Amino acid sequence: MKMSSANPNLVQLRDLNVTFDGVEVLHGIDLDVAKGEALGLVGESGCGKSVTWLAALGLLPGKAAVTGSVRVDGRELCGARRSALEEIRGGRIAMIFQDPSSSLNPVLSVGRQIIEALRIHRGLRGEAARAEALRLMDVVGIPAPSRRFDLYPHEFSGGQCQRLMIAMALAGEPDLLVADEPTTALDATIQAQILDLLNTLRAETGMALVFISHDLGAVSQVCERVCVMYAGRIVEEGTVAQLFSEARHPYTRGLFDAIPRIDGSRERLLAIPGTVPNPKHLPEGCSFSPRCPRAVDACGRVRPPLMTQDDGRRLACTRPVSAAARGEAKRRIPQGVMQ
Repeated sequence: MKMSSANPNLVQLRDLNVTFDGVEVLHGIDLDVAKGEALGLVGESGCGKSVTWLAALGLLPGKAAVTGSVRVDGRELCGARRSALEEIRGGRIAMIFQDPSSSLNPVLSVGRQIIEALRIHRGLRGEAARAEALRLMDVVGIPAPSRRFDLYPHEFSGGQCQRLMIAMALAGEPDLLVADEPTTALDATIQAQILDLLNTLRAETGMALVFISHDLGAVSQVCERVCVMYAGRIVEEGTVAQLFSEARHPYTRGLFDAIPRIDGSRERLLAIPGTVPNPKHLPEGCSFSPRCPRAVDACGRVRPPLMTQDDGRRLACTRPVSAAARGEAKRRIPQGVMQ
């Protein structure tokens, strides 16, 4: 691990904005990731979760305009040269994606791909690189790595391909692993194994984790703090215990109401009406107001700022969920949530 002790925060995002062809899709994101912590980023598709980290790492296409500040241990990345970004990407910060089959090269053996990552980020070659690649395959739970080293991605299952992607990410000994929906394409048993692997790796290496997901149950199993995003903004942020027992933003509460219960009588799920708004046609005020059951006329005119509350959480809502409703939400916490 290549950490500095000068600042407890490894990554700091300040007023991060992203615009595509004149349309703003990310609006002033302020976010910190502390060294060694696990942060969950949740919300519906199109809320800006992945774009936030692609922008931070300079991975968006050329038509994207990124402004604001992205600092890693105090080092500014926004506007930095490509060489500086390449030093950070894969080295200080690694990222894995939802579909490993599209991230692995189908014409190269998996061993060769891990060795390539070791060569780029740690300068390893020859037998030293092969030995380290085999060790990483073993660490992530690939059975008989010496016999499977020269196999190709199509010869592995989806869960094993995700493990191989994690092995490649670990090749650079990152301080932060950004996992972008890493379990979505996997069945429930394999999902649980990947979550256990991420928890084990954090405990053993001390790396920080950003876990991007729409699965609140999965987030509760690996994260300590959660940010809820909607329409390119953070609308609520707090510890897992705070959000999973006392969701205050109506959107956060709506996400919990959409979770099916596994105990008691069967109930109709309470879906959030409508869809995430088109970035070209956002309401003048709160972006969630057209879908919000608590909205009043003022909500559509005035955008609430993201403010720190008495309990330390951050919240952007002028009509947060009442205490009585939060008590009902507490009874709907999905199985496995830390309390």
